[in-house]
Amino acid sequence: MNLSDQYTDKEIIQKILEGEFALFEILIRRNNAYLYKTARCYNYNHEDAQDLMQDTFIDAYTNLAKFENRSSFKTWIIKIMLHNCFRKRQRLVYKNEMPGEINDKSIPMFSNNQHLDTGKTVANRELGFVIENALQNVPIDYRLVFSMREMNGLNIAETAEALNISDTNVKVRLNRAKALLRKEIEKSYSRQEIFEFNLIYCDAITSAVMRKIKDLKL
Repeated sequence: MNLSDQYTDKEIIQKILEGEFALFEILIRRNNAYLYKTARCYNYNHEDAQDLMQDTFIDAYTNLAKFENRSSFKTWIIKIMLHNCFRKRQRLVYKNEMPGEINDKSIPMFSNNQHLDTGKTVANRELGFVIENALQNVPIDYRLVFSMREMNGLNIAETAEALNISDTNVKVRLNRAKALLRKEIEKSYSRQEIFEFNLIYCDAITSAVMRKIKDLKL
C-alpha cells in the first residue's frame, strides 16, 4: 500500500499541518482532475485551467488550517476553484428557477456498469470533441451543476454546497442540462472520458505547485 492509499484526506491534512508539507502532493494528485474539469466547464481553455488550478492549490495550502472537516476536502477545494473562476471572469450570476419536473432518484448519466473501467478510453475521439463542444454551449448555471454531479461525482448536497444553491436548484439544473445534452451523451461515455486530464499534465501541475509551496509557511 502506497502513501496515497494509506491515509485519508483528513489524516494527510493533519500531517501537513504538523510539518510534513511534502504530503500535499497527494492532495494535489487526488484533486487535479476535479479542478481541471471545473475550469473547463467554466469555459476556460487548457492553459487558463492549469493556471487556475495552481492558484487554487496554493490558496488551499495557505488556508489549510481553516479547513474544518465539515465537508469533504474535495468539496472544499472545488469551492475555492469556483471562487477563483468567478473572480477571474468577474461575474457570478445565478437566477432562481422555479422547480419543474424533478427526478429525485436520478443517477449520474455516466454510471453504467459497462463503463466503470476508468482505464478505457473513448474509441471515437471525434465524438469526444463533439460532447466537449456541446457542453460549452450549455448555459453556465447548468454546465457547472452537470460538471459537479456527472463528471466530478459530487452528490446533490455536495453540489449544492459547492455552488451555494439549494438542493432543489441542483436537481432542476441537472435535469435541464441533461435535456440539452441528451443527444450527444446517450451513448453513456464515462465521466472520466470527458475533459480528460492526461497524467503528463497531472505531473506538471503537481510539480509546479510543490515548487511554489516549498517557500511558503503554514
